[in-house]
Amino acid sequence: MDIVIIGGVAAGAKAAAKAKRVQPEANVKIYTEDTHVSYSSCGLPYYIEGNFEDYKTLLVRSVEEFAASGIDVYLKSRVEKILPVQKDILIARDTDAEVVKYDKLIIATGANAIVPEIKGIHKYENIYTLRKIEDGINIRKKMLESSTVTIIGSGYIGLELLEAFVKNGLRVNVIESNKKIMGGFDDDISDLIRKRLESSSIGNFEFFTNEEVVEITGENKEAKIIRTSSGKEIETDMIVLCTGVKPNIKIAQDAGIEIGQTGAIKVNKLMHTSIEDIYACGDCAEKRHIVSGRPVWIPLGSTANKEGRCAAMNAAGEYCEFEGVLGSTVTRCLNTTMSKTGLTEEEAKEVGFSPISALVLKTDRVAYMPEAGDITLKVVADKVTGLLLGGQAIGAVGADKRINTLTSALLGHLTVEAFNNNDLTYAPPYSTTIDPLLNAMQILTAKMRKIRQN
Repeated sequence: MDIVIIGGVAAGAKAAAKAKRVQPEANVKIYTEDTHVSYSSCGLPYYIEGNFEDYKTLLVRSVEEFAASGIDVYLKSRVEKILPVQKDILIARDTDAEVVKYDKLIIATGANAIVPEIKGIHKYENIYTLRKIEDGINIRKKMLESSTVTIIGSGYIGLELLEAFVKNGLRVNVIESNKKIMGGFDDDISDLIRKRLESSSIGNFEFFTNEEVVEITGENKEAKIIRTSSGKEIETDMIVLCTGVKPNIKIAQDAGIEIGQTGAIKVNKLMHTSIEDIYACGDCAEKRHIVSGRPVWIPLGSTANKEGRCAAMNAAGEYCEFEGVLGSTVTRCLNTTMSKTGLTEEEAKEVGFSPISALVLKTDRVAYMPEAGDITLKVVADKVTGLLLGGQAIGAVGADKRINTLTSALLGHLTVEAFNNNDLTYAPPYSTTIDPLLNAMQILTAKMRKIRQN
């Protein structure tokens, strides 16, 4: 059996390794445009910051290690076309082209950085996106030569880079076109994130929200000035675009594979596409949201690995179902942890629930412990059924522990009342006597009781 995988970062590399374990006699091949295979792109901001000096620390498995296990990896090999009738793919390289046959094909082409339409954006060499190892190397090199940097976009990568840059002594401008930073959170939590960051004593930075970048100007291929829609002129030594990503679906679309309503490749629970013997996984594939039941596109490295494993099992003859995602995320910026899972209050309204929420501000462990820090926890439930819908937590390191606990409740479709019986651990270094999660459930229970009485 010939199992061919297009793409080799997270989902593709995991798919190859799993397929070979399930079907040791199969010919497993990875074709990727990249210069590296199987690496942690999520670690790039921490390499840029200087947490480790050698970018090779990010490599999970080398070409030679794949070869030793019987998997062939072809770098700098672009798949130009999928021919489903013939079960061929057309490979293009700098020096030659090749037609490769497959019995099973796994598409793991990932996502591409969105480059906004801004006047002058393509003229200058000091404007970067962060997707590949070379991007990280180039950004770190330029950072060490610079005193000022501008980040366009304020999502997860934007804030991770904000921390990286200020810890290296740069003055940082963050420009966001929306009214709030970290747009995936509810407005009240996003406001708290901004207040926490702006009250930090670490670094020199400023947020510019509700600002559209309209023009970038410079000289000698170096961007120097950013102009915004409100007339601001911001000087900078370098620019990093953190304006989001979009699924890389062109070869799938050209092959006639169905694209879902989110703009990513439509797959079923087996990660199978609309064409026989072709699977898709990772950032190029659409997912099902476990709480709402609706199609979503949430690109995450953790999901990519799980989907790659599942696609490989099915392609290699075993059986695996991928149930979907909760959109569980966590990141850190300037000693503030930000984590969420499930639906925000705004999202719950959009998909037809009647949400209520509880907001708890508490220490993450008993206040007399020297390591104690504040966390703010928001839990969302449906006021009609009591079903838990999601949660957001920010603050000290213990914030993400509450979200991780909540993910299991969402997966089990628990109600607020059922969660109230949860026997959570307690000791002064780890939690308050009544955990913030249980406090949130008590508030929600009281709110729902009042609603029902009325």
